[in-house]
Parts: sequence; structure tokens; C-alpha cells
Amino acid sequence: MRKLQMVDLKSQYEKIKEEVNASIQEVLDTNTYINGPLVHQFQADLEKYLGVKHVIPCANGTDALQIAMMGLDLKPGDEVITADFTFAATVEVIALLQLTPVLVDVDMNNMNISLDGIRKAITPKTKAIVPVHLFGRAANMDAIMEIAKEHNLYVIEDNAQAIGADYTSKDGSKKKVGTIGHVAATSFFPSKNLGCYGDGGAIFTNDDALAHKIRGIVNHGMYERYHHDVVGVNSRLDSMQAGVLKAKLPHLDAYNKARQEAARKYSLALGVNPNIWAPTICESCDCHVFHQYVIRIMNGKRDGLLEHLQAKGIPCAIYYPIPLHSQKAYADSRYNEADFPVTNQLVKEVIALPMHTELDDEQIKFITDAVLEYV
Repeated sequence: MRKLQMVDLKSQYEKIKEEVNASIQEVLDTNTYINGPLVHQFQADLEKYLGVKHVIPCANGTDALQIAMMGLDLKPGDEVITADFTFAATVEVIALLQLTPVLVDVDMNNMNISLDGIRKAITPKTKAIVPVHLFGRAANMDAIMEIAKEHNLYVIEDNAQAIGADYTSKDGSKKKVGTIGHVAATSFFPSKNLGCYGDGGAIFTNDDALAHKIRGIVNHGMYERYHHDVVGVNSRLDSMQAGVLKAKLPHLDAYNKARQEAARKYSLALGVNPNIWAPTICESCDCHVFHQYVIRIMNGKRDGLLEHLQAKGIPCAIYYPIPLHSQKAYADSRYNEADFPVTNQLVKEVIALPMHTELDDEQIKFITDAVLEYV
């Protein structure tokens, strides 16, 4: 059996080596390292793939979230609602901009932001909602957009984990996640479903005026060299990373399908055990692209399972071990433990198993056998 890895980027690279190397060589040959032709080509390709008017590449996913908020002219003290159960970058940028993060609980069934939590958290100071499409599963965007419209709020999609996922609205229409809210941010960190070989990110929007402002923000506030029209930052996707992404984008749907097939096999094997909650895989499975495959161990043996798998050479991880409301940097007297029953339960039960495009049946059986043996 091939060595198990949480993410197998080397095997993935071997299959597209010629395409990736050709893109990198093009950058070296033309010496266009910043804002070169491959950046613009990748941008256009991604716009077409997503069906969105504007993609603005930037240096990383955290910058993408921050710049999206800067583009909306949110002011210090404005409240921004987001999920308690997610990676810290989502709330980090809110705090960096001196906005007020408002953390709410998540839904037990899908681990995405709670709709009731959003409704209860809205105050006259609320200006935006940041739903996170956690682990690759689309949040309930119909309901979130309805809440936002009712209260005149912005919706900023954190799409760092779900690029390529489809959201089916109640009217039957489909859109790619990240194209539904007023603006969205994504990450091209190497382990993402569409990852480069360094850091990278992008902002998406269908709003022409907002896109124009964001294009200035990512480049020191300049639209014309040495003319600084808005307060900006230095956050540009470099040409080599754009070249890697341009080579990988045509494979994204196949990558996501491979992840979905692996998830289906995992859930088929693990879902029979009453002590394991495994993701339900619908027939089309297009709403979930499985950036991570996360199960819940409900008999109190999660930490023991972690040690058991590691002893067998099976990589695994806990996403996320500490709720954001309990993190030292974001603790606040406004928060009451009783408001986070789901998050407080999830952090004791969740564990992520290896998930990537190169998983094979032998590896999946070895992993699931080891899980069932212990649980």
C-alpha cells in the first residue's frame, strides 16, 4: 500500500507535471513575475468557470477576506456575524479592521452557521454576515440572503474550503458557491481543492463598482502608478502561482469528483457504526466538495481514536479543537457558553481523515478498518 498522507500533492503533481512546468517556465522566460500575463489569463479562466463577473487575485485567502471587507467601507465598531466553529482567519480579519466580531453557533447536521443564531445576533450595529462553507459544504445561501435582504446587510462568503461546489437554490437554479453573496473570498493554499505551490487567494464579486475599488486596494490603492486613490495594501498573486493555478483549474471538477467518491466510500463503511456520525452523501453530491472529510465520534473515544490512528501511521487531525469564542485573542464577556451548545460538542467529537484526489480503495479500507476496530 502507498504511504498514507493527509494530502498527497506529490502524486497529484506527477500527473500534471508537464502542464505545471510549462507554466512556470513561461514565467521564467518572460520575467513577468508580478501581474504578468498568466495572472490575467488565470483570472479570466476562473471568472468563466465560476460564472462570476469579477475575480481579483491576491496574495492569500486571509488577505482576500480582509480586502473584501475593506471594499465594503465597513467602519470600526460595525458588527459582523460569523460562525464560532471555523478557522481563526475568518474572525481575525474582522478584529484587524477594528470591526466587532459576533460569533454564533453552528448547525449540528452540516456544521455551517446557524440560521437561528444569525437572526438572534442581529442588532442595529450589524452590517454584514460571513457564512463559511465549512469543509467544502455549501451553507444555506437562500436563507442567509433572505435574512440579509430583510435587514439590509452585506453577505461576504468565506469560500476558502469549497471552491467548485454548486449551490442549488429553492427555485432549482444552480450557482457556484462564492458567487451568491455580495462578495466572496477564497484561498489557494496548497492543500485546498484548487491549490497553488505557495500562498494565493482571490476575491469574487458581480458588483462592478466594488470590483473596481478592490482592484485598487490590492495594489497599494493605485489605479495609476504612484496615484493612490484609496487606502490599500500590497496583496498580489504572483505569476508563478497563477501559472500553477491556470494549469490545475481545468482539472478542478475531476479533483472534486475524486474527493466525493472517496467520501462516499468512507461514509458507506463508517456510517453503519452507531457511534460514528459520517457525512450523508446525496446522489449528485455537488453541494459538498470535501476539502476535509470530517466524522464525529459520539462515544467519548475521539481522543483515543486519534492516538490509535497515529500509532498505525494514519494521518488525521482535529478541525477545530478550540471554539473561537474560547480563544484568548477573541474571548469576550458578551459570549455565554449556553449560546454555543453545538460548537462545544463538536470540538469534542470531530476528527478529519485523509482526504485528497489520490486516495485509492486499499488506503480507504485500511483507514476505515482501523477506525471501526477502535470505535
